[in-house]
Amino acid sequence: MYEVSDFRNGLKILYEGEPYVVVEFQHVKPGKGNAFTRTRLKNMISGRVLEPTFKSGEKFGVPDIEEKEMQYLFREGNHLTFMDNNTFEQVLVDADAIGDDAKYLKENDNAQVLFYNGKGIGITTATFIIAKVTECEPGVRGDTATNVTKPAKIETGATVKVPLFINEGDVIKVDTRTGEYASKA
Repeated sequence: MYEVSDFRNGLKILYEGEPYVVVEFQHVKPGKGNAFTRTRLKNMISGRVLEPTFKSGEKFGVPDIEEKEMQYLFREGNHLTFMDNNTFEQVLVDADAIGDDAKYLKENDNAQVLFYNGKGIGITTATFIIAKVTECEPGVRGDTATNVTKPAKIETGATVKVPLFINEGDVIKVDTRTGEYASKA
C-alpha cells in the first residue's frame, strides 16, 4: 500500500480500480486546516488525466504492473505480436492500447511492453529509430527559406516532416518521443 506521503513523479498507484501514474503532485499545508496533496494522475490504460486532491494519510493499492523487454515480430490486423526474449513466448497486444508508439516499430526491434493483470497495455520504444524513407516528394529547387519541411513516409508507415534535401531511399534518424526528424543516418 502507498500513502499520499509516498507520492513522487512516476509512481504507479491503483486509484478507483485502475492503474494511474503520478504525473505531478504538490503537498499543501495551509495555515488553517489539515494538510492535503494536489495531484495530476494519468490513467495508464486510457490516457485520461485527472486532478484529484487527497487528504494526508489516504492509502492506495499497488497495481499489478510488469514491464518486460520483448521483440516485435509482426502486425496481424489490429494486434501486434511480441516475443519474450527469455522464454520465447508470444503475446498479442492490441494496437489501440499502444496508440501512436506502434507507428515507430520495425520488425525484430526490441521494446519494453507494459502489462497490467497479464494484459499488454502499452510499450516504450527506443528513443531514436533508424528508418528508410519509402515515399517522398522531391524538394523544389530555390525554396531555401529556413526550416522548410516536407512530409515523408518511412518504412514503418509513419509520416515524418523532413528537410527538403531528404529524398526517397535515404535513411534517417527519427525521435520517437516527438515524431520529428532528428538527422540523416
